[in-house]
Amino acid sequence: MNIAMIGTGYVGLVSGVCFAEFGFQVTCVDKDPEIVERLSREETTIFEPGLELLLSRNVRESRLTFTTDIAEAVGSADVVFIAVGTPSRRGGGEADLSYIMAAADEIAAVMQPGQVIAIKSTVEVGTNEVVRDRIRAARPGVPFSMVSNPEFLREGSAIEDFMRPDRVVIGAEDDHGREIMRRVYRPLFLRDTPMVSTTLANAELIKYASNAFLAVKVSFINQIADLCEKVGGDVQDVARAMGMDGRIGAKFLHPGPGFGGSCFPKDTRALASIGRKRGARQLLVEAAENLNEARKLDMAERILTQLRAEGGDTVAILGVAFKPNTDDIREAPSLTIIGKLIEAGVKVKAHDPEAMEAARKLLPGVDWCRSAWDAVSGAHVTVLVTEWNAYRALDLRRVSALMAGTTMIDMRNVYSPAEIAGTGLSYHSIGRASIQG
Repeated sequence: MNIAMIGTGYVGLVSGVCFAEFGFQVTCVDKDPEIVERLSREETTIFEPGLELLLSRNVRESRLTFTTDIAEAVGSADVVFIAVGTPSRRGGGEADLSYIMAAADEIAAVMQPGQVIAIKSTVEVGTNEVVRDRIRAARPGVPFSMVSNPEFLREGSAIEDFMRPDRVVIGAEDDHGREIMRRVYRPLFLRDTPMVSTTLANAELIKYASNAFLAVKVSFINQIADLCEKVGGDVQDVARAMGMDGRIGAKFLHPGPGFGGSCFPKDTRALASIGRKRGARQLLVEAAENLNEARKLDMAERILTQLRAEGGDTVAILGVAFKPNTDDIREAPSLTIIGKLIEAGVKVKAHDPEAMEAARKLLPGVDWCRSAWDAVSGAHVTVLVTEWNAYRALDLRRVSALMAGTTMIDMRNVYSPAEIAGTGLSYHSIGRASIQG
């Protein structure tokens, strides 16, 4: 089985590397010669735990190659995956499908009879049919199968998600497409991975509905956290008991500064846009989107309130990536929070184990520090934004001693009251009572 992967962004690179690890021959395509050269030298272009090891092994064993030449990749492929970006358009929030259409046109020019064209990118409902018709018009009489094969990879645990997924969704129109995709995912049959065989439209909707539901769940628990603060509750106890209900589940019931990353913000906007265009407004999804934007601003205001109480001007930010174990800062809450602090004239010192290089370009005026200790030194307020393991067991007495003020805001509820006792910190978390250490 030969596979061509068009696009070496997050989804394309992880998927290509993992397919090669299955034993398939994989050729990944990117238009950027520098990216292709780096990957060919076994240098990962994104931070993802475990990816570098698999990349190196499969390049060295000649199962994985990279090229800028789409004809080279597509010519010998049984399956051609499209894994290019679908960012939000400005304004309405609908997905920008221009990269999908450009890839489809290039594939059509060089495709071979009988190939399977599979879209792995997240696309609006009906996109697979549009691409199918576009390729048919470009290459009339050339048989091929169109497949929708959405991804469900979580940044920071993408390798595990690919190798041991909850399910594999295959939207196909014909038996040939379904059979080839089952062969592609045959290594997962040994692990009894559920295979969902459905239509093109259903596969497209499954992806959006899944991400939107999780985004709604995050926004819901954030609102419950706000209520807990008003009535003297503890959101962690509430969420823990809620999660014991099998109908609800414990995942994504963790309050914080709002969701970010490459999927949830983009996909909620796109699904809301689809609903408006098709006359079936997704009001819950629209509400989650609006609540999330307001959440980030509220977090910034909480910091400014505590800073004013301290009578200081310096804030330490621990963590700028949208979640741990990634260097991705796309739509990270930290970007909005830090931006608002700088607008207010606050001096911001920040540290992140992996994301500082990317964040530096978007957040001029921030003092980027070599360590968490450098960041908290002289700060009047310390804010834990991303729950990296490196921040989970800080010596809080040392934090207190290094700071110019005494306030710590833990937006991920990493620390317990027992850990705060005796530190001298004024500790504020999400959905729980404040503590004077």
